[in-house]
Amino acid sequence: MVIKCANCGANNRVRLEDRADKQPVCGRCKSPLHAAPAEPVIATDANFASLVERSDLPVLLDLWADWCGPCRMIAPTIKKLAAELSGKVLVGKLDVDANPQTAARFGVQSIPTLLILKDGQEVARLVGVQSREAILARLRSFI
Repeated sequence: MVIKCANCGANNRVRLEDRADKQPVCGRCKSPLHAAPAEPVIATDANFASLVERSDLPVLLDLWADWCGPCRMIAPTIKKLAAELSGKVLVGKLDVDANPQTAARFGVQSIPTLLILKDGQEVARLVGVQSREAILARLRSFI
């Protein structure tokens, strides 16, 4: 992802996996970069541990599939929540067809499924198309 430096305005490319291990700094002025993505991040079986389990922020994870109509209906809401909650909640998307291990780990049997995770552990689950207000109501106690 690209983070704009608040000090000098330079755009810096930062890998989310690297952010879990150390504080990124601006390549131009060396100031610390503080930002969370304003777009949903893509979670996979391969990056789940580094991206979700090690996140300092609560995680809203949308488990979806490309062929699923309700998943496409909720996608704009998820995208808006990612921008709205940037810095407070990490919003991610996981394609259950491409990442069956993680989907099986959480026992996902219906999509869309929204998981709220804290310290890598599931703390809440919403199944089916949900309104923005319903999602925010479940997230509030974890922010």
